[in-house]
Parts: sequence; structure tokens; C-alpha cells
Amino acid sequence: FGFDDGTVRLGKMKIAVQVLPAAAMPADAMLLPGSKDRSDGRAVYAPITGGQIRRLAVETTLEAPTQVADAGAAILAIDYRLGGTAERPTKGFATIDAKGTVRLSLAETKTNLMTGLSRTDLDSAILPSPPAGFRVTGLLITDKADQVYLAERGGKILRYDTRDFKKPSLAETVNVTLGQAELTAIGFLIGEQSLVVGSSDGRVDVYFLLSRPGARSTDGNTMVRAHALEKHDAAVTAIAASLRSKLFATADARGEVVVRHSTSEQTLIRVKPQGAEAGYRTLTLAPRDDGLVATRADGQLVAWDFSAPHPETTLKSIFGKIWYEGYGKPEYTWQSSSGTDSFEPKLSLVPLIFGTIKAAFYSLLFAVPIALGAAIYTSEFVHPTVRAVVKPTMEMMASLPSVVLGFIAALILAPIVETWIGAVILAFAALPLGLLLGAHFWQLLPAPVALKYGNLTKFSLMFVALGLSGLFCYAGGAVFEQVLFHGDFKAWLNGRIGTGAPLLFLLLWPVAFFAVLHVADIYVDPRSAPRLAAMPRVAAGALAFLRWAVLLAAAACLAYLLATLIAYLGGDPRGTLVDTYVQRNTLVVGFAMAFAVIPLIYTIAEDALNSVPEHLRGASLACGATPWQTATRVILPTAASGVFAAVMVGMGRAVGETMIVVMAAGNTPILDSNIFNGLRALSANIAVELPEAVKDGTLYRMLFLAALTLFAMTFVINTLAEIVRLRFRKRSAQL
Repeated sequence: FGFDDGTVRLGKMKIAVQVLPAAAMPADAMLLPGSKDRSDGRAVYAPITGGQIRRLAVETTLEAPTQVADAGAAILAIDYRLGGTAERPTKGFATIDAKGTVRLSLAETKTNLMTGLSRTDLDSAILPSPPAGFRVTGLLITDKADQVYLAERGGKILRYDTRDFKKPSLAETVNVTLGQAELTAIGFLIGEQSLVVGSSDGRVDVYFLLSRPGARSTDGNTMVRAHALEKHDAAVTAIAASLRSKLFATADARGEVVVRHSTSEQTLIRVKPQGAEAGYRTLTLAPRDDGLVATRADGQLVAWDFSAPHPETTLKSIFGKIWYEGYGKPEYTWQSSSGTDSFEPKLSLVPLIFGTIKAAFYSLLFAVPIALGAAIYTSEFVHPTVRAVVKPTMEMMASLPSVVLGFIAALILAPIVETWIGAVILAFAALPLGLLLGAHFWQLLPAPVALKYGNLTKFSLMFVALGLSGLFCYAGGAVFEQVLFHGDFKAWLNGRIGTGAPLLFLLLWPVAFFAVLHVADIYVDPRSAPRLAAMPRVAAGALAFLRWAVLLAAAACLAYLLATLIAYLGGDPRGTLVDTYVQRNTLVVGFAMAFAVIPLIYTIAEDALNSVPEHLRGASLACGATPWQTATRVILPTAASGVFAAVMVGMGRAVGETMIVVMAAGNTPILDSNIFNGLRALSANIAVELPEAVKDGTLYRMLFLAALTLFAMTFVINTLAEIVRLRFRKRSAQL
């Protein structure tokens, strides 16, 4: 309490509970309406079992007055915070007196354990004085006493930086009404990072203290209006903040009360004034956010019961950008829990939807080419005996539990990829080039040898080529990393060394190769093809190998030139496609999920290719087409509906995968296209958070909404896939 003589008194209030015999009930205790409790005006008596009563009474204790201001200088406004320990409690309070002096006082009470006597030490600091004629509306101090806010009727808020108690400073002055109205009420929300401001024109705004480049303040921070809420029809006179959420209530001079939520910007309840009610002076929310008590200007008390479940959830907060405390701008964020009571849940599903799509995309990016290539190869190019071994083996891969794959990915694959990241990046180019190189060497063999060993031996040599390519990556990974990425790929990712040209070169090389190949098909092959067909097999194979090597080198030169030009113009994939490396990332998830998806896509696609009528295959070969031309231009288009269905089944598995994503993705619900960062998918989020969700609570319901969203995504994708599949099937039926 602040008094007109410049003193301050601190007090304590508690609810004292006693269990008494029923005979102790005062004779003048009156029955309270709507209950079995009684009251004598000093306490409440509630009957309990065993013929007893429970007495509840309010007990107050006032400390001795403390002279804070000059004698006779009345205290105009005061705010306080408690801290310290039970043995050494501390009290911090800010005051402004009638002389315009603003003080920050810190009191520490020390108790002698031997004598039980207490001594309070008071230390005060005088803050810069407000301008003359300053009409005080409110005064607030933060929990750590590092900021003091002094509000003026004209609309200005003076923010003091008191982190250095001995040298406090006026950090900034902000006009929150821009001279269009008067400032009538201010208050903190829970956590004291949000400042609610009410004005005479009925506006209710929420301000955040944020760090801003070029801020006109001494500490680099500035007050930013984050939320503009629904207006009152009259001047705002009172603000009441919740003790558990960003819910708060406001009252105006006409007697209207509005319950609203700051973050979601919802108006939850609006109580219109009834009759000739006077405006409300004070307002208090119940601890459980289910009641409201107000005092009117005529001294009357008014109370309401209300229910406002899940006030933080709206369509915008679930699927749109929301400006949360401590964030520099509105963002999509999922964070359902924290270690502090002032935490506000952030329940946007957008990062989870993005994570689901991202994981599925990269897994299919790895799985589809391998699975379809394997299906075409075993269906069209290998002997039936080889196919009889390969197909069951691939189908057995589908029986591996996803939790085992996730375990291997998290504890074995992720550390290996992190340690040998240069070799892994090199493998994306070396493995396919090794297979192509082996294919060209096979063409150099005489026809009798190639025909004799063209089944199981040829199939086994493919794995030999892959093994040799893997050894090449293992041995040359460090050299590759040294040449392209200055010897440290992770430092290059962080942008500390080099330019974006190396990765641009690797990404553009395949594109450049197909472009060069297309030009060769138009201008070179029509002239060289007849000569090549007339040459012996070994000579033709050597010439084809030379052609491939020249095209590959030309594509490398073109990709290098384009990458250098793009990097010179400022293009850099770092910060978008790639960025800081995290051990459990999307690349690892893509590898593990691709291993789980490949058997499904392969099995269904291979069955679809084998179901193509044999007469189509025979007719194509009889017309002079090569087996490759037959496979790609006849068999594959005919089986397109089945192949497409295989890919969609694989996508369904990837979208709904849980354990691999939980164990190998890092569980970071962020919107980041970086392949070397983690993610969190909808299914993984449900698995992780459902055990901790309170039944029927907001998080519990949000997890069910996440499941419904996942169902809707798969339903829409499968519906579109079925439409496309039917069109493919209709076209193939006409053949």
C-alpha cells in the first residue's frame, strides 16, 4: 500500500483453515444461498464428515511502514514483486510520488536463526524523472525488476532499463495511442512479456518488447504492437490477466466486460451492460479461468461464472501464422509444452504437415528410381531363374519392422553419414556412374562371351560394380571434400568458407548431361547411328563408351560454367536447400524410409509389368525394337496404371510412417527445406505426444485433429491417384 505521507506498507494475506466440532458453529452464522455453507461475516463454515465443520477465514498481516518518498509526498502509483528464498525473502517495488520522483526499491529481509529477529535492508534507486505535467495512469515492474513501465494519460509509456540497479536509464518513450486517444489502463499478461494497453476510444492492444535493428532505444529493444483486439464502445477502465494462460478480461466505463485471448485474438465472451450500471473500476479473473469478479463505481460487487475451453485454438492459430511472445514476427510454430508456468502452447499443424511431406518426398526421391529400375530390370532383362531369386528376396525386405529400421538409422546410419558425409555426397554421383561404366565395359566383351554369361554372372557383376564404386567413395571422400568444399563440408554448409558453386555444379551436372544428350540425339546420332550399327560389337562398344565419356565431360564443363555464373550473380543453395548439418536429419530419414518403401513399390510395379500381354512384347521385338526400347516405350506405358499405383502405395507408406521418423529425424517441428536438418511428421507427433496429453485437453484434441489431417491428406492423395490410375488404365485398354 502507498500512502499520502510517502510511506509504503507491505502485507500478506492467506486463507486459514481449521477443522472444528459441529458445536463450534457460531449461533449467528447465516446459511449462504445455493450451498450448505454458513458465514458469520468473519469466516465461512462448511460441514464435513464425522460431525465436524471446516472453518475458512482470511488472515492479513501488515509490516511496519517504510519511508520511500520524501515526507509528505504522496505515493501516486506502485507495483511490486516478491522473490528470494524463505530464509531471505526479497521485495522489489517501483513508486512514483506527487513530486514526480520515480524510484525502484529493493528490500531484503534477513532472519537471525538464533534469536528469531528479522532485519530489513532497503536500497533505492531514483529513475530519470518524467516530463513536467505527467499524468500517471499506471506503473508496472517486471518479475526480475529489470524493466519499469510508467504510463501517462496522454498515451505515452516510459520504459526504464533497470538491469543495472545503480545506473538505471530511460530506455525509450513510446506513444501507444498516437495522440488519438488517452491511455486509460495497462497490465501484464502471465510471463510479463506481453503488455496490454487500453485507451479511451475502446482500443485494446498487446505490445511485445523485441530486439529490432536500428531501434531508437538505449538497449536495442523496442515495444512493438503485436495484436490489435476487438474494441470496446467506451473507455477501457480495467484489465484482468489470467494466472495460467494468455486469457484476459477488460471492462469499460459503460459496464461492458469482454473476455478475450491475446494470442489467438479471439473475443470469447462479451457481457453487455444491463440497465443503468456504472462502469467497472477493478476486474479479477478466477484462478481456473472459469469466473470473473468486478467492482463497480458505486461500490457494488458483480460476479460471473463462464466457460471458455480451448481459447488458444482457431483456424488461424492451427493453420496460419501467429505472433507469439519472444518471436520477431508471426510464424508457424508447434511447441506444446515447456518448463515454465508462463509458457503458451503453440499448436500450428503447418510444420507437422510440412515435415510429413518433406519426409515422404525425399524417401520417394530415393526409392522410386531404384524400385522402378529394379522392377523393369527383373521383368524385362534377367533370366526367370534370377527373377525367382530376386523377387522373393525383395518381398522379404518389406517384412522388416520399421522400429528396427529406425533404430539402425538413428544409432548406426546417422553417425556414419555424419562422419563420412563427403563420401556420401560423392556416392550420389559415383554409384550410378559406376554402373554405367560397368555396362560400357560389358559391351566391350565379344558377343559369345556376353551371351554365355548374361544371366546370373552379369547380375552378380552389378553388385561388384556397386562395391567398387563404394570403395572408391570411401577412399576418395576426403579428396572430394577437399577439392570441392575446401576440406570441410560442414563448415561450407554454414557459409564460413567457399561459395555455392560446388553444390550447384553437382546439381546441374545431370541436367546438363540430359541437355547435351538431347542435342546429340538431334544433330549427331542420325549421322553416326548407321555407321555404329555396321561396326563389330567390340568396336561399336568402344565408340559408344567414347561417346558417353565425351558427353559426360561436356556436361561437366557446361554445369561448371552455369554454376560459376549463378554463384557470381549471388545464387547460393546454402540457407535454402542445404544449411547447418544436424546428425539426425532428413537425408538419414530418406535413406531409411526408402529402404522400407522400395520393396512395396518394386513388388507391385514388377507384377504390373509382368501382367502386360506377351504379344505386345513380342510384336515390339519383332519390329526391330531393342529390349530397352520395348521396355520403356511399350511395356512401361501399358503398365502405367499399375506402376502409378505402386508409387502411390509407397507414398502412403511414407506419409504414414511413424517409428523411422520418430527415431531418426530429430523430432524438430520446423519449417526448413534444409535436407541436413530434422523434421517432425504428423504421425510421429501423435506417437510422441499422446502419452503426455491430458484427456479432453487442448493438446489431446489437437492430436486427434492431427490424425484427422493425416487421414484427409492420404484420402485426397489416394483419390487423385485413383483418378489418374483409371485414366492410365483406360488408355492401356485401347492397345
